[in-house]
Amino acid sequence: MNRILVLDDDTAVLNCFVTLLAQTGRFEVEVLSDSTKALPTLAESRFDLLLLDMDMPVVSGMEVLRHVKKHLPGLEVVVITGVGDVEMAVEAMKTGAYDYLCKPVDSERLVACIDRALERARMSEELHQLRERVGAQDDRFREAFKGFVTQDPNLLRTLGNAEQIAHSDNNVLIWGESGTGKELVARALHALSRRAEKPFLAVNAAAFASALFDSHFFGHERGAFTGADSAKPGLFEEADGGTLFLDEIGDIELPVQSKLLRALQSGEYFRLGSTRKRGADVRIIAATNKDLDVEIEEGRFRRDLYYRLAISSIFIPPLRERRGDVELLAYHLLERFAKANGKVIHGIADPVLEILEGHDLPGNVRELENIIASAVVLESSDTLSLDALPPYLKKGAAGPVGAAPREVGKTLAEVEADYIRAVLDHTGGNKSAAARMLGISRVGLLAKLKRFGLDLDRAGRGAPAPDRAEDKA
Repeated sequence: MNRILVLDDDTAVLNCFVTLLAQTGRFEVEVLSDSTKALPTLAESRFDLLLLDMDMPVVSGMEVLRHVKKHLPGLEVVVITGVGDVEMAVEAMKTGAYDYLCKPVDSERLVACIDRALERARMSEELHQLRERVGAQDDRFREAFKGFVTQDPNLLRTLGNAEQIAHSDNNVLIWGESGTGKELVARALHALSRRAEKPFLAVNAAAFASALFDSHFFGHERGAFTGADSAKPGLFEEADGGTLFLDEIGDIELPVQSKLLRALQSGEYFRLGSTRKRGADVRIIAATNKDLDVEIEEGRFRRDLYYRLAISSIFIPPLRERRGDVELLAYHLLERFAKANGKVIHGIADPVLEILEGHDLPGNVRELENIIASAVVLESSDTLSLDALPPYLKKGAAGPVGAAPREVGKTLAEVEADYIRAVLDHTGGNKSAAARMLGISRVGLLAKLKRFGLDLDRAGRGAPAPDRAEDKA
């Protein structure tokens, strides 16, 4: 049973808290009205949560909070303030308080806030233990994975495994939905490998048609084709000794797959227009958002190439399956974008968090990043509010995009098509902006529009405006 200390100089308030929390039957509550005894009490006993009144004589709530954050960093603190003390509450949250509640405290909101704070404390402890086990205290590990903001135990274990894979020289296949951070993992693998001082080249493998593959990947000699005015090394040669990251590997054409397989099998290749055999010491890291098992069964991906690429495999879970990460990332992104825009925005309103956590986020971290960046620009108060959210999210408060994705009887393809229409409505038909919000490439969006039979020029539900200049690029 979780132990809670309630510190308030008003005995009536203390009695109220005891009554409210006792009704749940889930907490062991201790109360204290003398703030001078707060620090000794916290030192002598272990508590899981502190409910702290800010306005107390002799020893103020802020003094107690600063002491807790310095000496008991694992103890979560929920601040209790009067209605007129919101500015003080915001300062408390900047100091490290988990949340604040205004008197009189609503019982349901109190219990919900306590549950969230205790869950974060539990996950923080698990996070600390996991980081110790996977060696996250190592400076190289921290630097390599600094782009990941997560408290999800499953993802942390995955990153720990990735560290071990990095020390090998195996080719690696990273798979997961768009926007989950596959390239971040690839760069971390390179940074932790013996190849860290050598080149890391990242390319969209699907961008190369079969006719262009040899020239781009293996290079060409002068005169090899019209316009080849000089010899040029290919990606394999440029990445010699280092790592070549092939993104969207599941979208490459079958003829290209054959050429890539031959190079991986032999470790040798020819520049276009040359008969001299060359070799390169290159580690391949490939990434895909597709289920390659399905692609293999349907004849769109070579099984032998899959086995060459997936000697080691890493799965990055979608954001909607990562416990607590939506809120954690939202605050992380809020701090970054508020600073970039010169704004003072300290908090995120509960309804906003509810919408973000209830939204499927098909674009994952990339989509959340776009949402927060857009909302920060529009927000005029010190708390991110519903008014600042994109219209498609406010429409979809009861579901991912309006009610459509939750309608029974629709196929997954129909749900995805509905979602794409809604995002295009939001962007006014601008496909580049829609692709960024969805966390996919513009080429990928156009392919989906074609697959679902959506009008490429009028794919929204309304009548989208013509694509802007950036969309024509």
